[in-house]
Formats: sequence, structure tokens, C-alpha cells
Amino acid sequence: MNTSDGTALDGVSQSAAGPPNNEDATLIASLVARDGEALRKLYDKYSNLVYAVALRTLGETSAAEDVLQEIFLQIWTRPASFDASRGSLPAWLSVLARNRSIDLRRKRRPQVDVEEVSLPTSFSLEDEAVRQAVASKARACMSNMPAEQRRDVEMAFFDGLTHTEIAEKTSQPLGTVKTRIRTGLIALRRALA
Repeated sequence: MNTSDGTALDGVSQSAAGPPNNEDATLIASLVARDGEALRKLYDKYSNLVYAVALRTLGETSAAEDVLQEIFLQIWTRPASFDASRGSLPAWLSVLARNRSIDLRRKRRPQVDVEEVSLPTSFSLEDEAVRQAVASKARACMSNMPAEQRRDVEMAFFDGLTHTEIAEKTSQPLGTVKTRIRTGLIALRRALA
């Protein structure tokens, strides 16, 4: 609600909140009417934003390009999914790109075999004897962990599950899962130092 001098009562002026973008509203309305030129204009205006968010989240150009394509395909097939009363088009596209990227990252499984994963360490891993010693230390540390802690660490790093997913699968409180994983990682770091 605004006062008579144009300032907002909640401490945010109308200009700080940003005026509604009439050009964006017109483009979305044209998309609803199936105007291909509106999609081109929208792509030219916001593709860099969507790509940047996806690339920052995924860290991989080809995956970010896939997310970009999926989002603009969604806009073309369902332009009415954007609700201007809930926020601006750039904010909506950013959230859409971020969420789609996170979903894609969670669906992907590690493409590197666990045996080929290199652990950060101060040792020179060129020598096979050193490599075996580091692996042996890591195995010994993992075997000395309590069973529940070892399970949680393995689920997080070998199965790629989030803390929340681990808590749901194991019926454990989220805080407990986070503590077990953090404590396990500290123990591994110490063992490999």
C-alpha cells in the first residue's frame, strides 16, 4: 500500500520493487496466440540469463544448452504457465532454469567409475605404492566408522543422494544425517592428511 507521496508503507518504493514490464506481458500474450516472432524476441532477450543460471548450476555447457532448450520449449508449448501476478518474467525464468538444472544434476549419475575418482591429498599419487597406501588408509578409516555413519557417507558420495533423501530412506532425523556425514568427512580428511 502506498502513501500519498508515492512511498510504500512496507518500506519499499514502487521503483525499487520494479514496475511491471509491459513488453514482457505483450510477448507472453503473443505467445498464447502462437506468435513465433514473440518467441524469437523472448529468446533474444532472455536466453543469456537462462543459459548463465543453468551453466552456473551445472558447470557443463552441453547440459546448460539442454536446459535452455527445454525451458524455451516449455514457454512455447505452455506460455500461460507464467503468472505475472507472482513475479517478473526474468525472475521466473531464473528460478525455472535453476530448478531444472538441479533436477538434471540429481538425475545424472557419476560418469566416472569409483575406482577412477581421485581424492585430494598432499601425496604424489604417481607411484602405485603411494596410491595403495592412500586407498588403504581410506578403507581403514571407513571400516572404523560406526555402521550408520559409514552407510550415510556411502549413500551421499557413492549413491549421490542428498542429505534429505538419506534421512527419508533411513528414517533418521535430518540433523543426525548431516552430523554423521560431516563427522565422517572430517575423519577421512584426518586419515589422509
